[in-house]
Amino acid sequence: MKNTYIYIILLGVLSLSSCSLDTQPYTQLTDTNFYSSPDDALTALIGCYDGMQVATGASGTGLPVASEVFSDNCFGGTGNADGYNYAALDEFDISRAPSYVDLFNGNWVAYYKAIYRCNVLLSKMDQIEWGDDTATKNAYESEARFIRAYIYFEMVRLWGNIPLLTEPSTDNIPQATPDEVYTVIAEDLLFAANNLPDGAYSTIDSGRVTKWAAKSLLGRVYLYYTGYYGASDLVGVISQSEALTHLEDVISSSGHGLVDDFASLWPVSSAHAGVEYSGEDNEEIVFSIRYTYTSDYNGNTDGNHWLVMFGMREFTYLPYGNGWGVTVNPKLWNAYNDTDTRKTATVISVDDEAIPFDKIDNQREYTGYYNKKYTPMSMVDPETGETVSAVTQFGVTDFQINQFQDYVVLRYSDVLLMAAELGSGNAQSYFDEVRQRAYGSNFTSINVSQDAIMNERHLEFALEGVRYWDLLRQGVNTAASTIAETTDLLSGGVTETKTINAANIIETNGLQQIPNTQITLSDNVLKQNAGW
Repeated sequence: MKNTYIYIILLGVLSLSSCSLDTQPYTQLTDTNFYSSPDDALTALIGCYDGMQVATGASGTGLPVASEVFSDNCFGGTGNADGYNYAALDEFDISRAPSYVDLFNGNWVAYYKAIYRCNVLLSKMDQIEWGDDTATKNAYESEARFIRAYIYFEMVRLWGNIPLLTEPSTDNIPQATPDEVYTVIAEDLLFAANNLPDGAYSTIDSGRVTKWAAKSLLGRVYLYYTGYYGASDLVGVISQSEALTHLEDVISSSGHGLVDDFASLWPVSSAHAGVEYSGEDNEEIVFSIRYTYTSDYNGNTDGNHWLVMFGMREFTYLPYGNGWGVTVNPKLWNAYNDTDTRKTATVISVDDEAIPFDKIDNQREYTGYYNKKYTPMSMVDPETGETVSAVTQFGVTDFQINQFQDYVVLRYSDVLLMAAELGSGNAQSYFDEVRQRAYGSNFTSINVSQDAIMNERHLEFALEGVRYWDLLRQGVNTAASTIAETTDLLSGGVTETKTINAANIIETNGLQQIPNTQITLSDNVLKQNAGW
């Protein structure tokens, strides 16, 4: 769907008249007359994908960025003259930026718009004339329910207590309990896992949800819920053995596998390493959210708008593009063994790569390290010989909103490590498979254990938006003690002391600020999370 741009306007406003006239809207599409054929359902389903794309790529504070800032992998960084909203997120302390009362309001609005689209389609499934084609009906319902589950999972991890809507509604309702939300997530993903087509991932249209994505996300949801809430199963819907069975199915039947070269998984990492990029449909990608370069300021929001936050501050140097300077914690660079190929594929090291970075005076919380997996890319203009943003190859020029790199939500290596963590009889071989690729000829097997798996997850998925949630599911106190630190950093070229207090993370339970605008609009039906 990456190169298919369908913009959907479903008009639900009926004509009104004070006279006894025929008010049937013959020239308008409404939610009554639109949903009649499988083609209509497909159009609406594309609208659901579009809603997810906008909510995750072009709305509010990008969650992949925020998730790394929350964790011990990154500092808030940004420009030395910028507001302190990213510092507030980094330190779990709204006093750092007290005017930012709507840190995630754009996310909140876009999430519920996407959920509304899913709920409308799901509510109309029975009025569509499917004939005998139950397979298509089940597939479309599965995709919509997966998208709804994915969005709710992002929301419930971020805020904990959120309004739960499973039907089209604009009612002002109180927040549901996490268990109520997780029940919908689990049931939606289970339906998708059971009803999406069998067969290798490569037989499914590129960019669409697969059975294997649903099974893999079930595993991630199971591990997060049982860890964070200290439960023995996923709200009575999925047991540990069932979660493991789903992951083993992915391993045995999906056709997914590891690519040979870790650096080839990301455009900039592969360019720097001098290896061929494996592409956005490679065998390791179990589920990704697709973006493209066509975003503009007239309502088209197909791009990855958060990628620019990870770029080096106001600085371009092949193959790296200009960005806003969220910085990487030196602890991450130092966590890697020098023989681990993931080190230089994951982190840009200004000194080690001899990058002539000259914007230190503009950079807050400078560390000399930036995200290499997700960062804007630059290229040489074939006509002028100048180094320019890679987006210009498509005839666009805005390095902020025209970024096109997809966000990879789930990789096959994650499936292997989750299965090992859940107690697979093949745990050691799955664990070794991930590490063998990382170390190559320097590989030495170590015994698989919970601690070893969590450490490996840190190194394997660093800067992919996974680490923070892996810490939280080990317990809020564990997350707080791991993230908390006091260190000296350069801001505007001047040394300042940076403190992240464990008590703040504990007070908030690792949850984030409910947007004040939403609390006000709800007439205080919504309640703010502790610590915000």
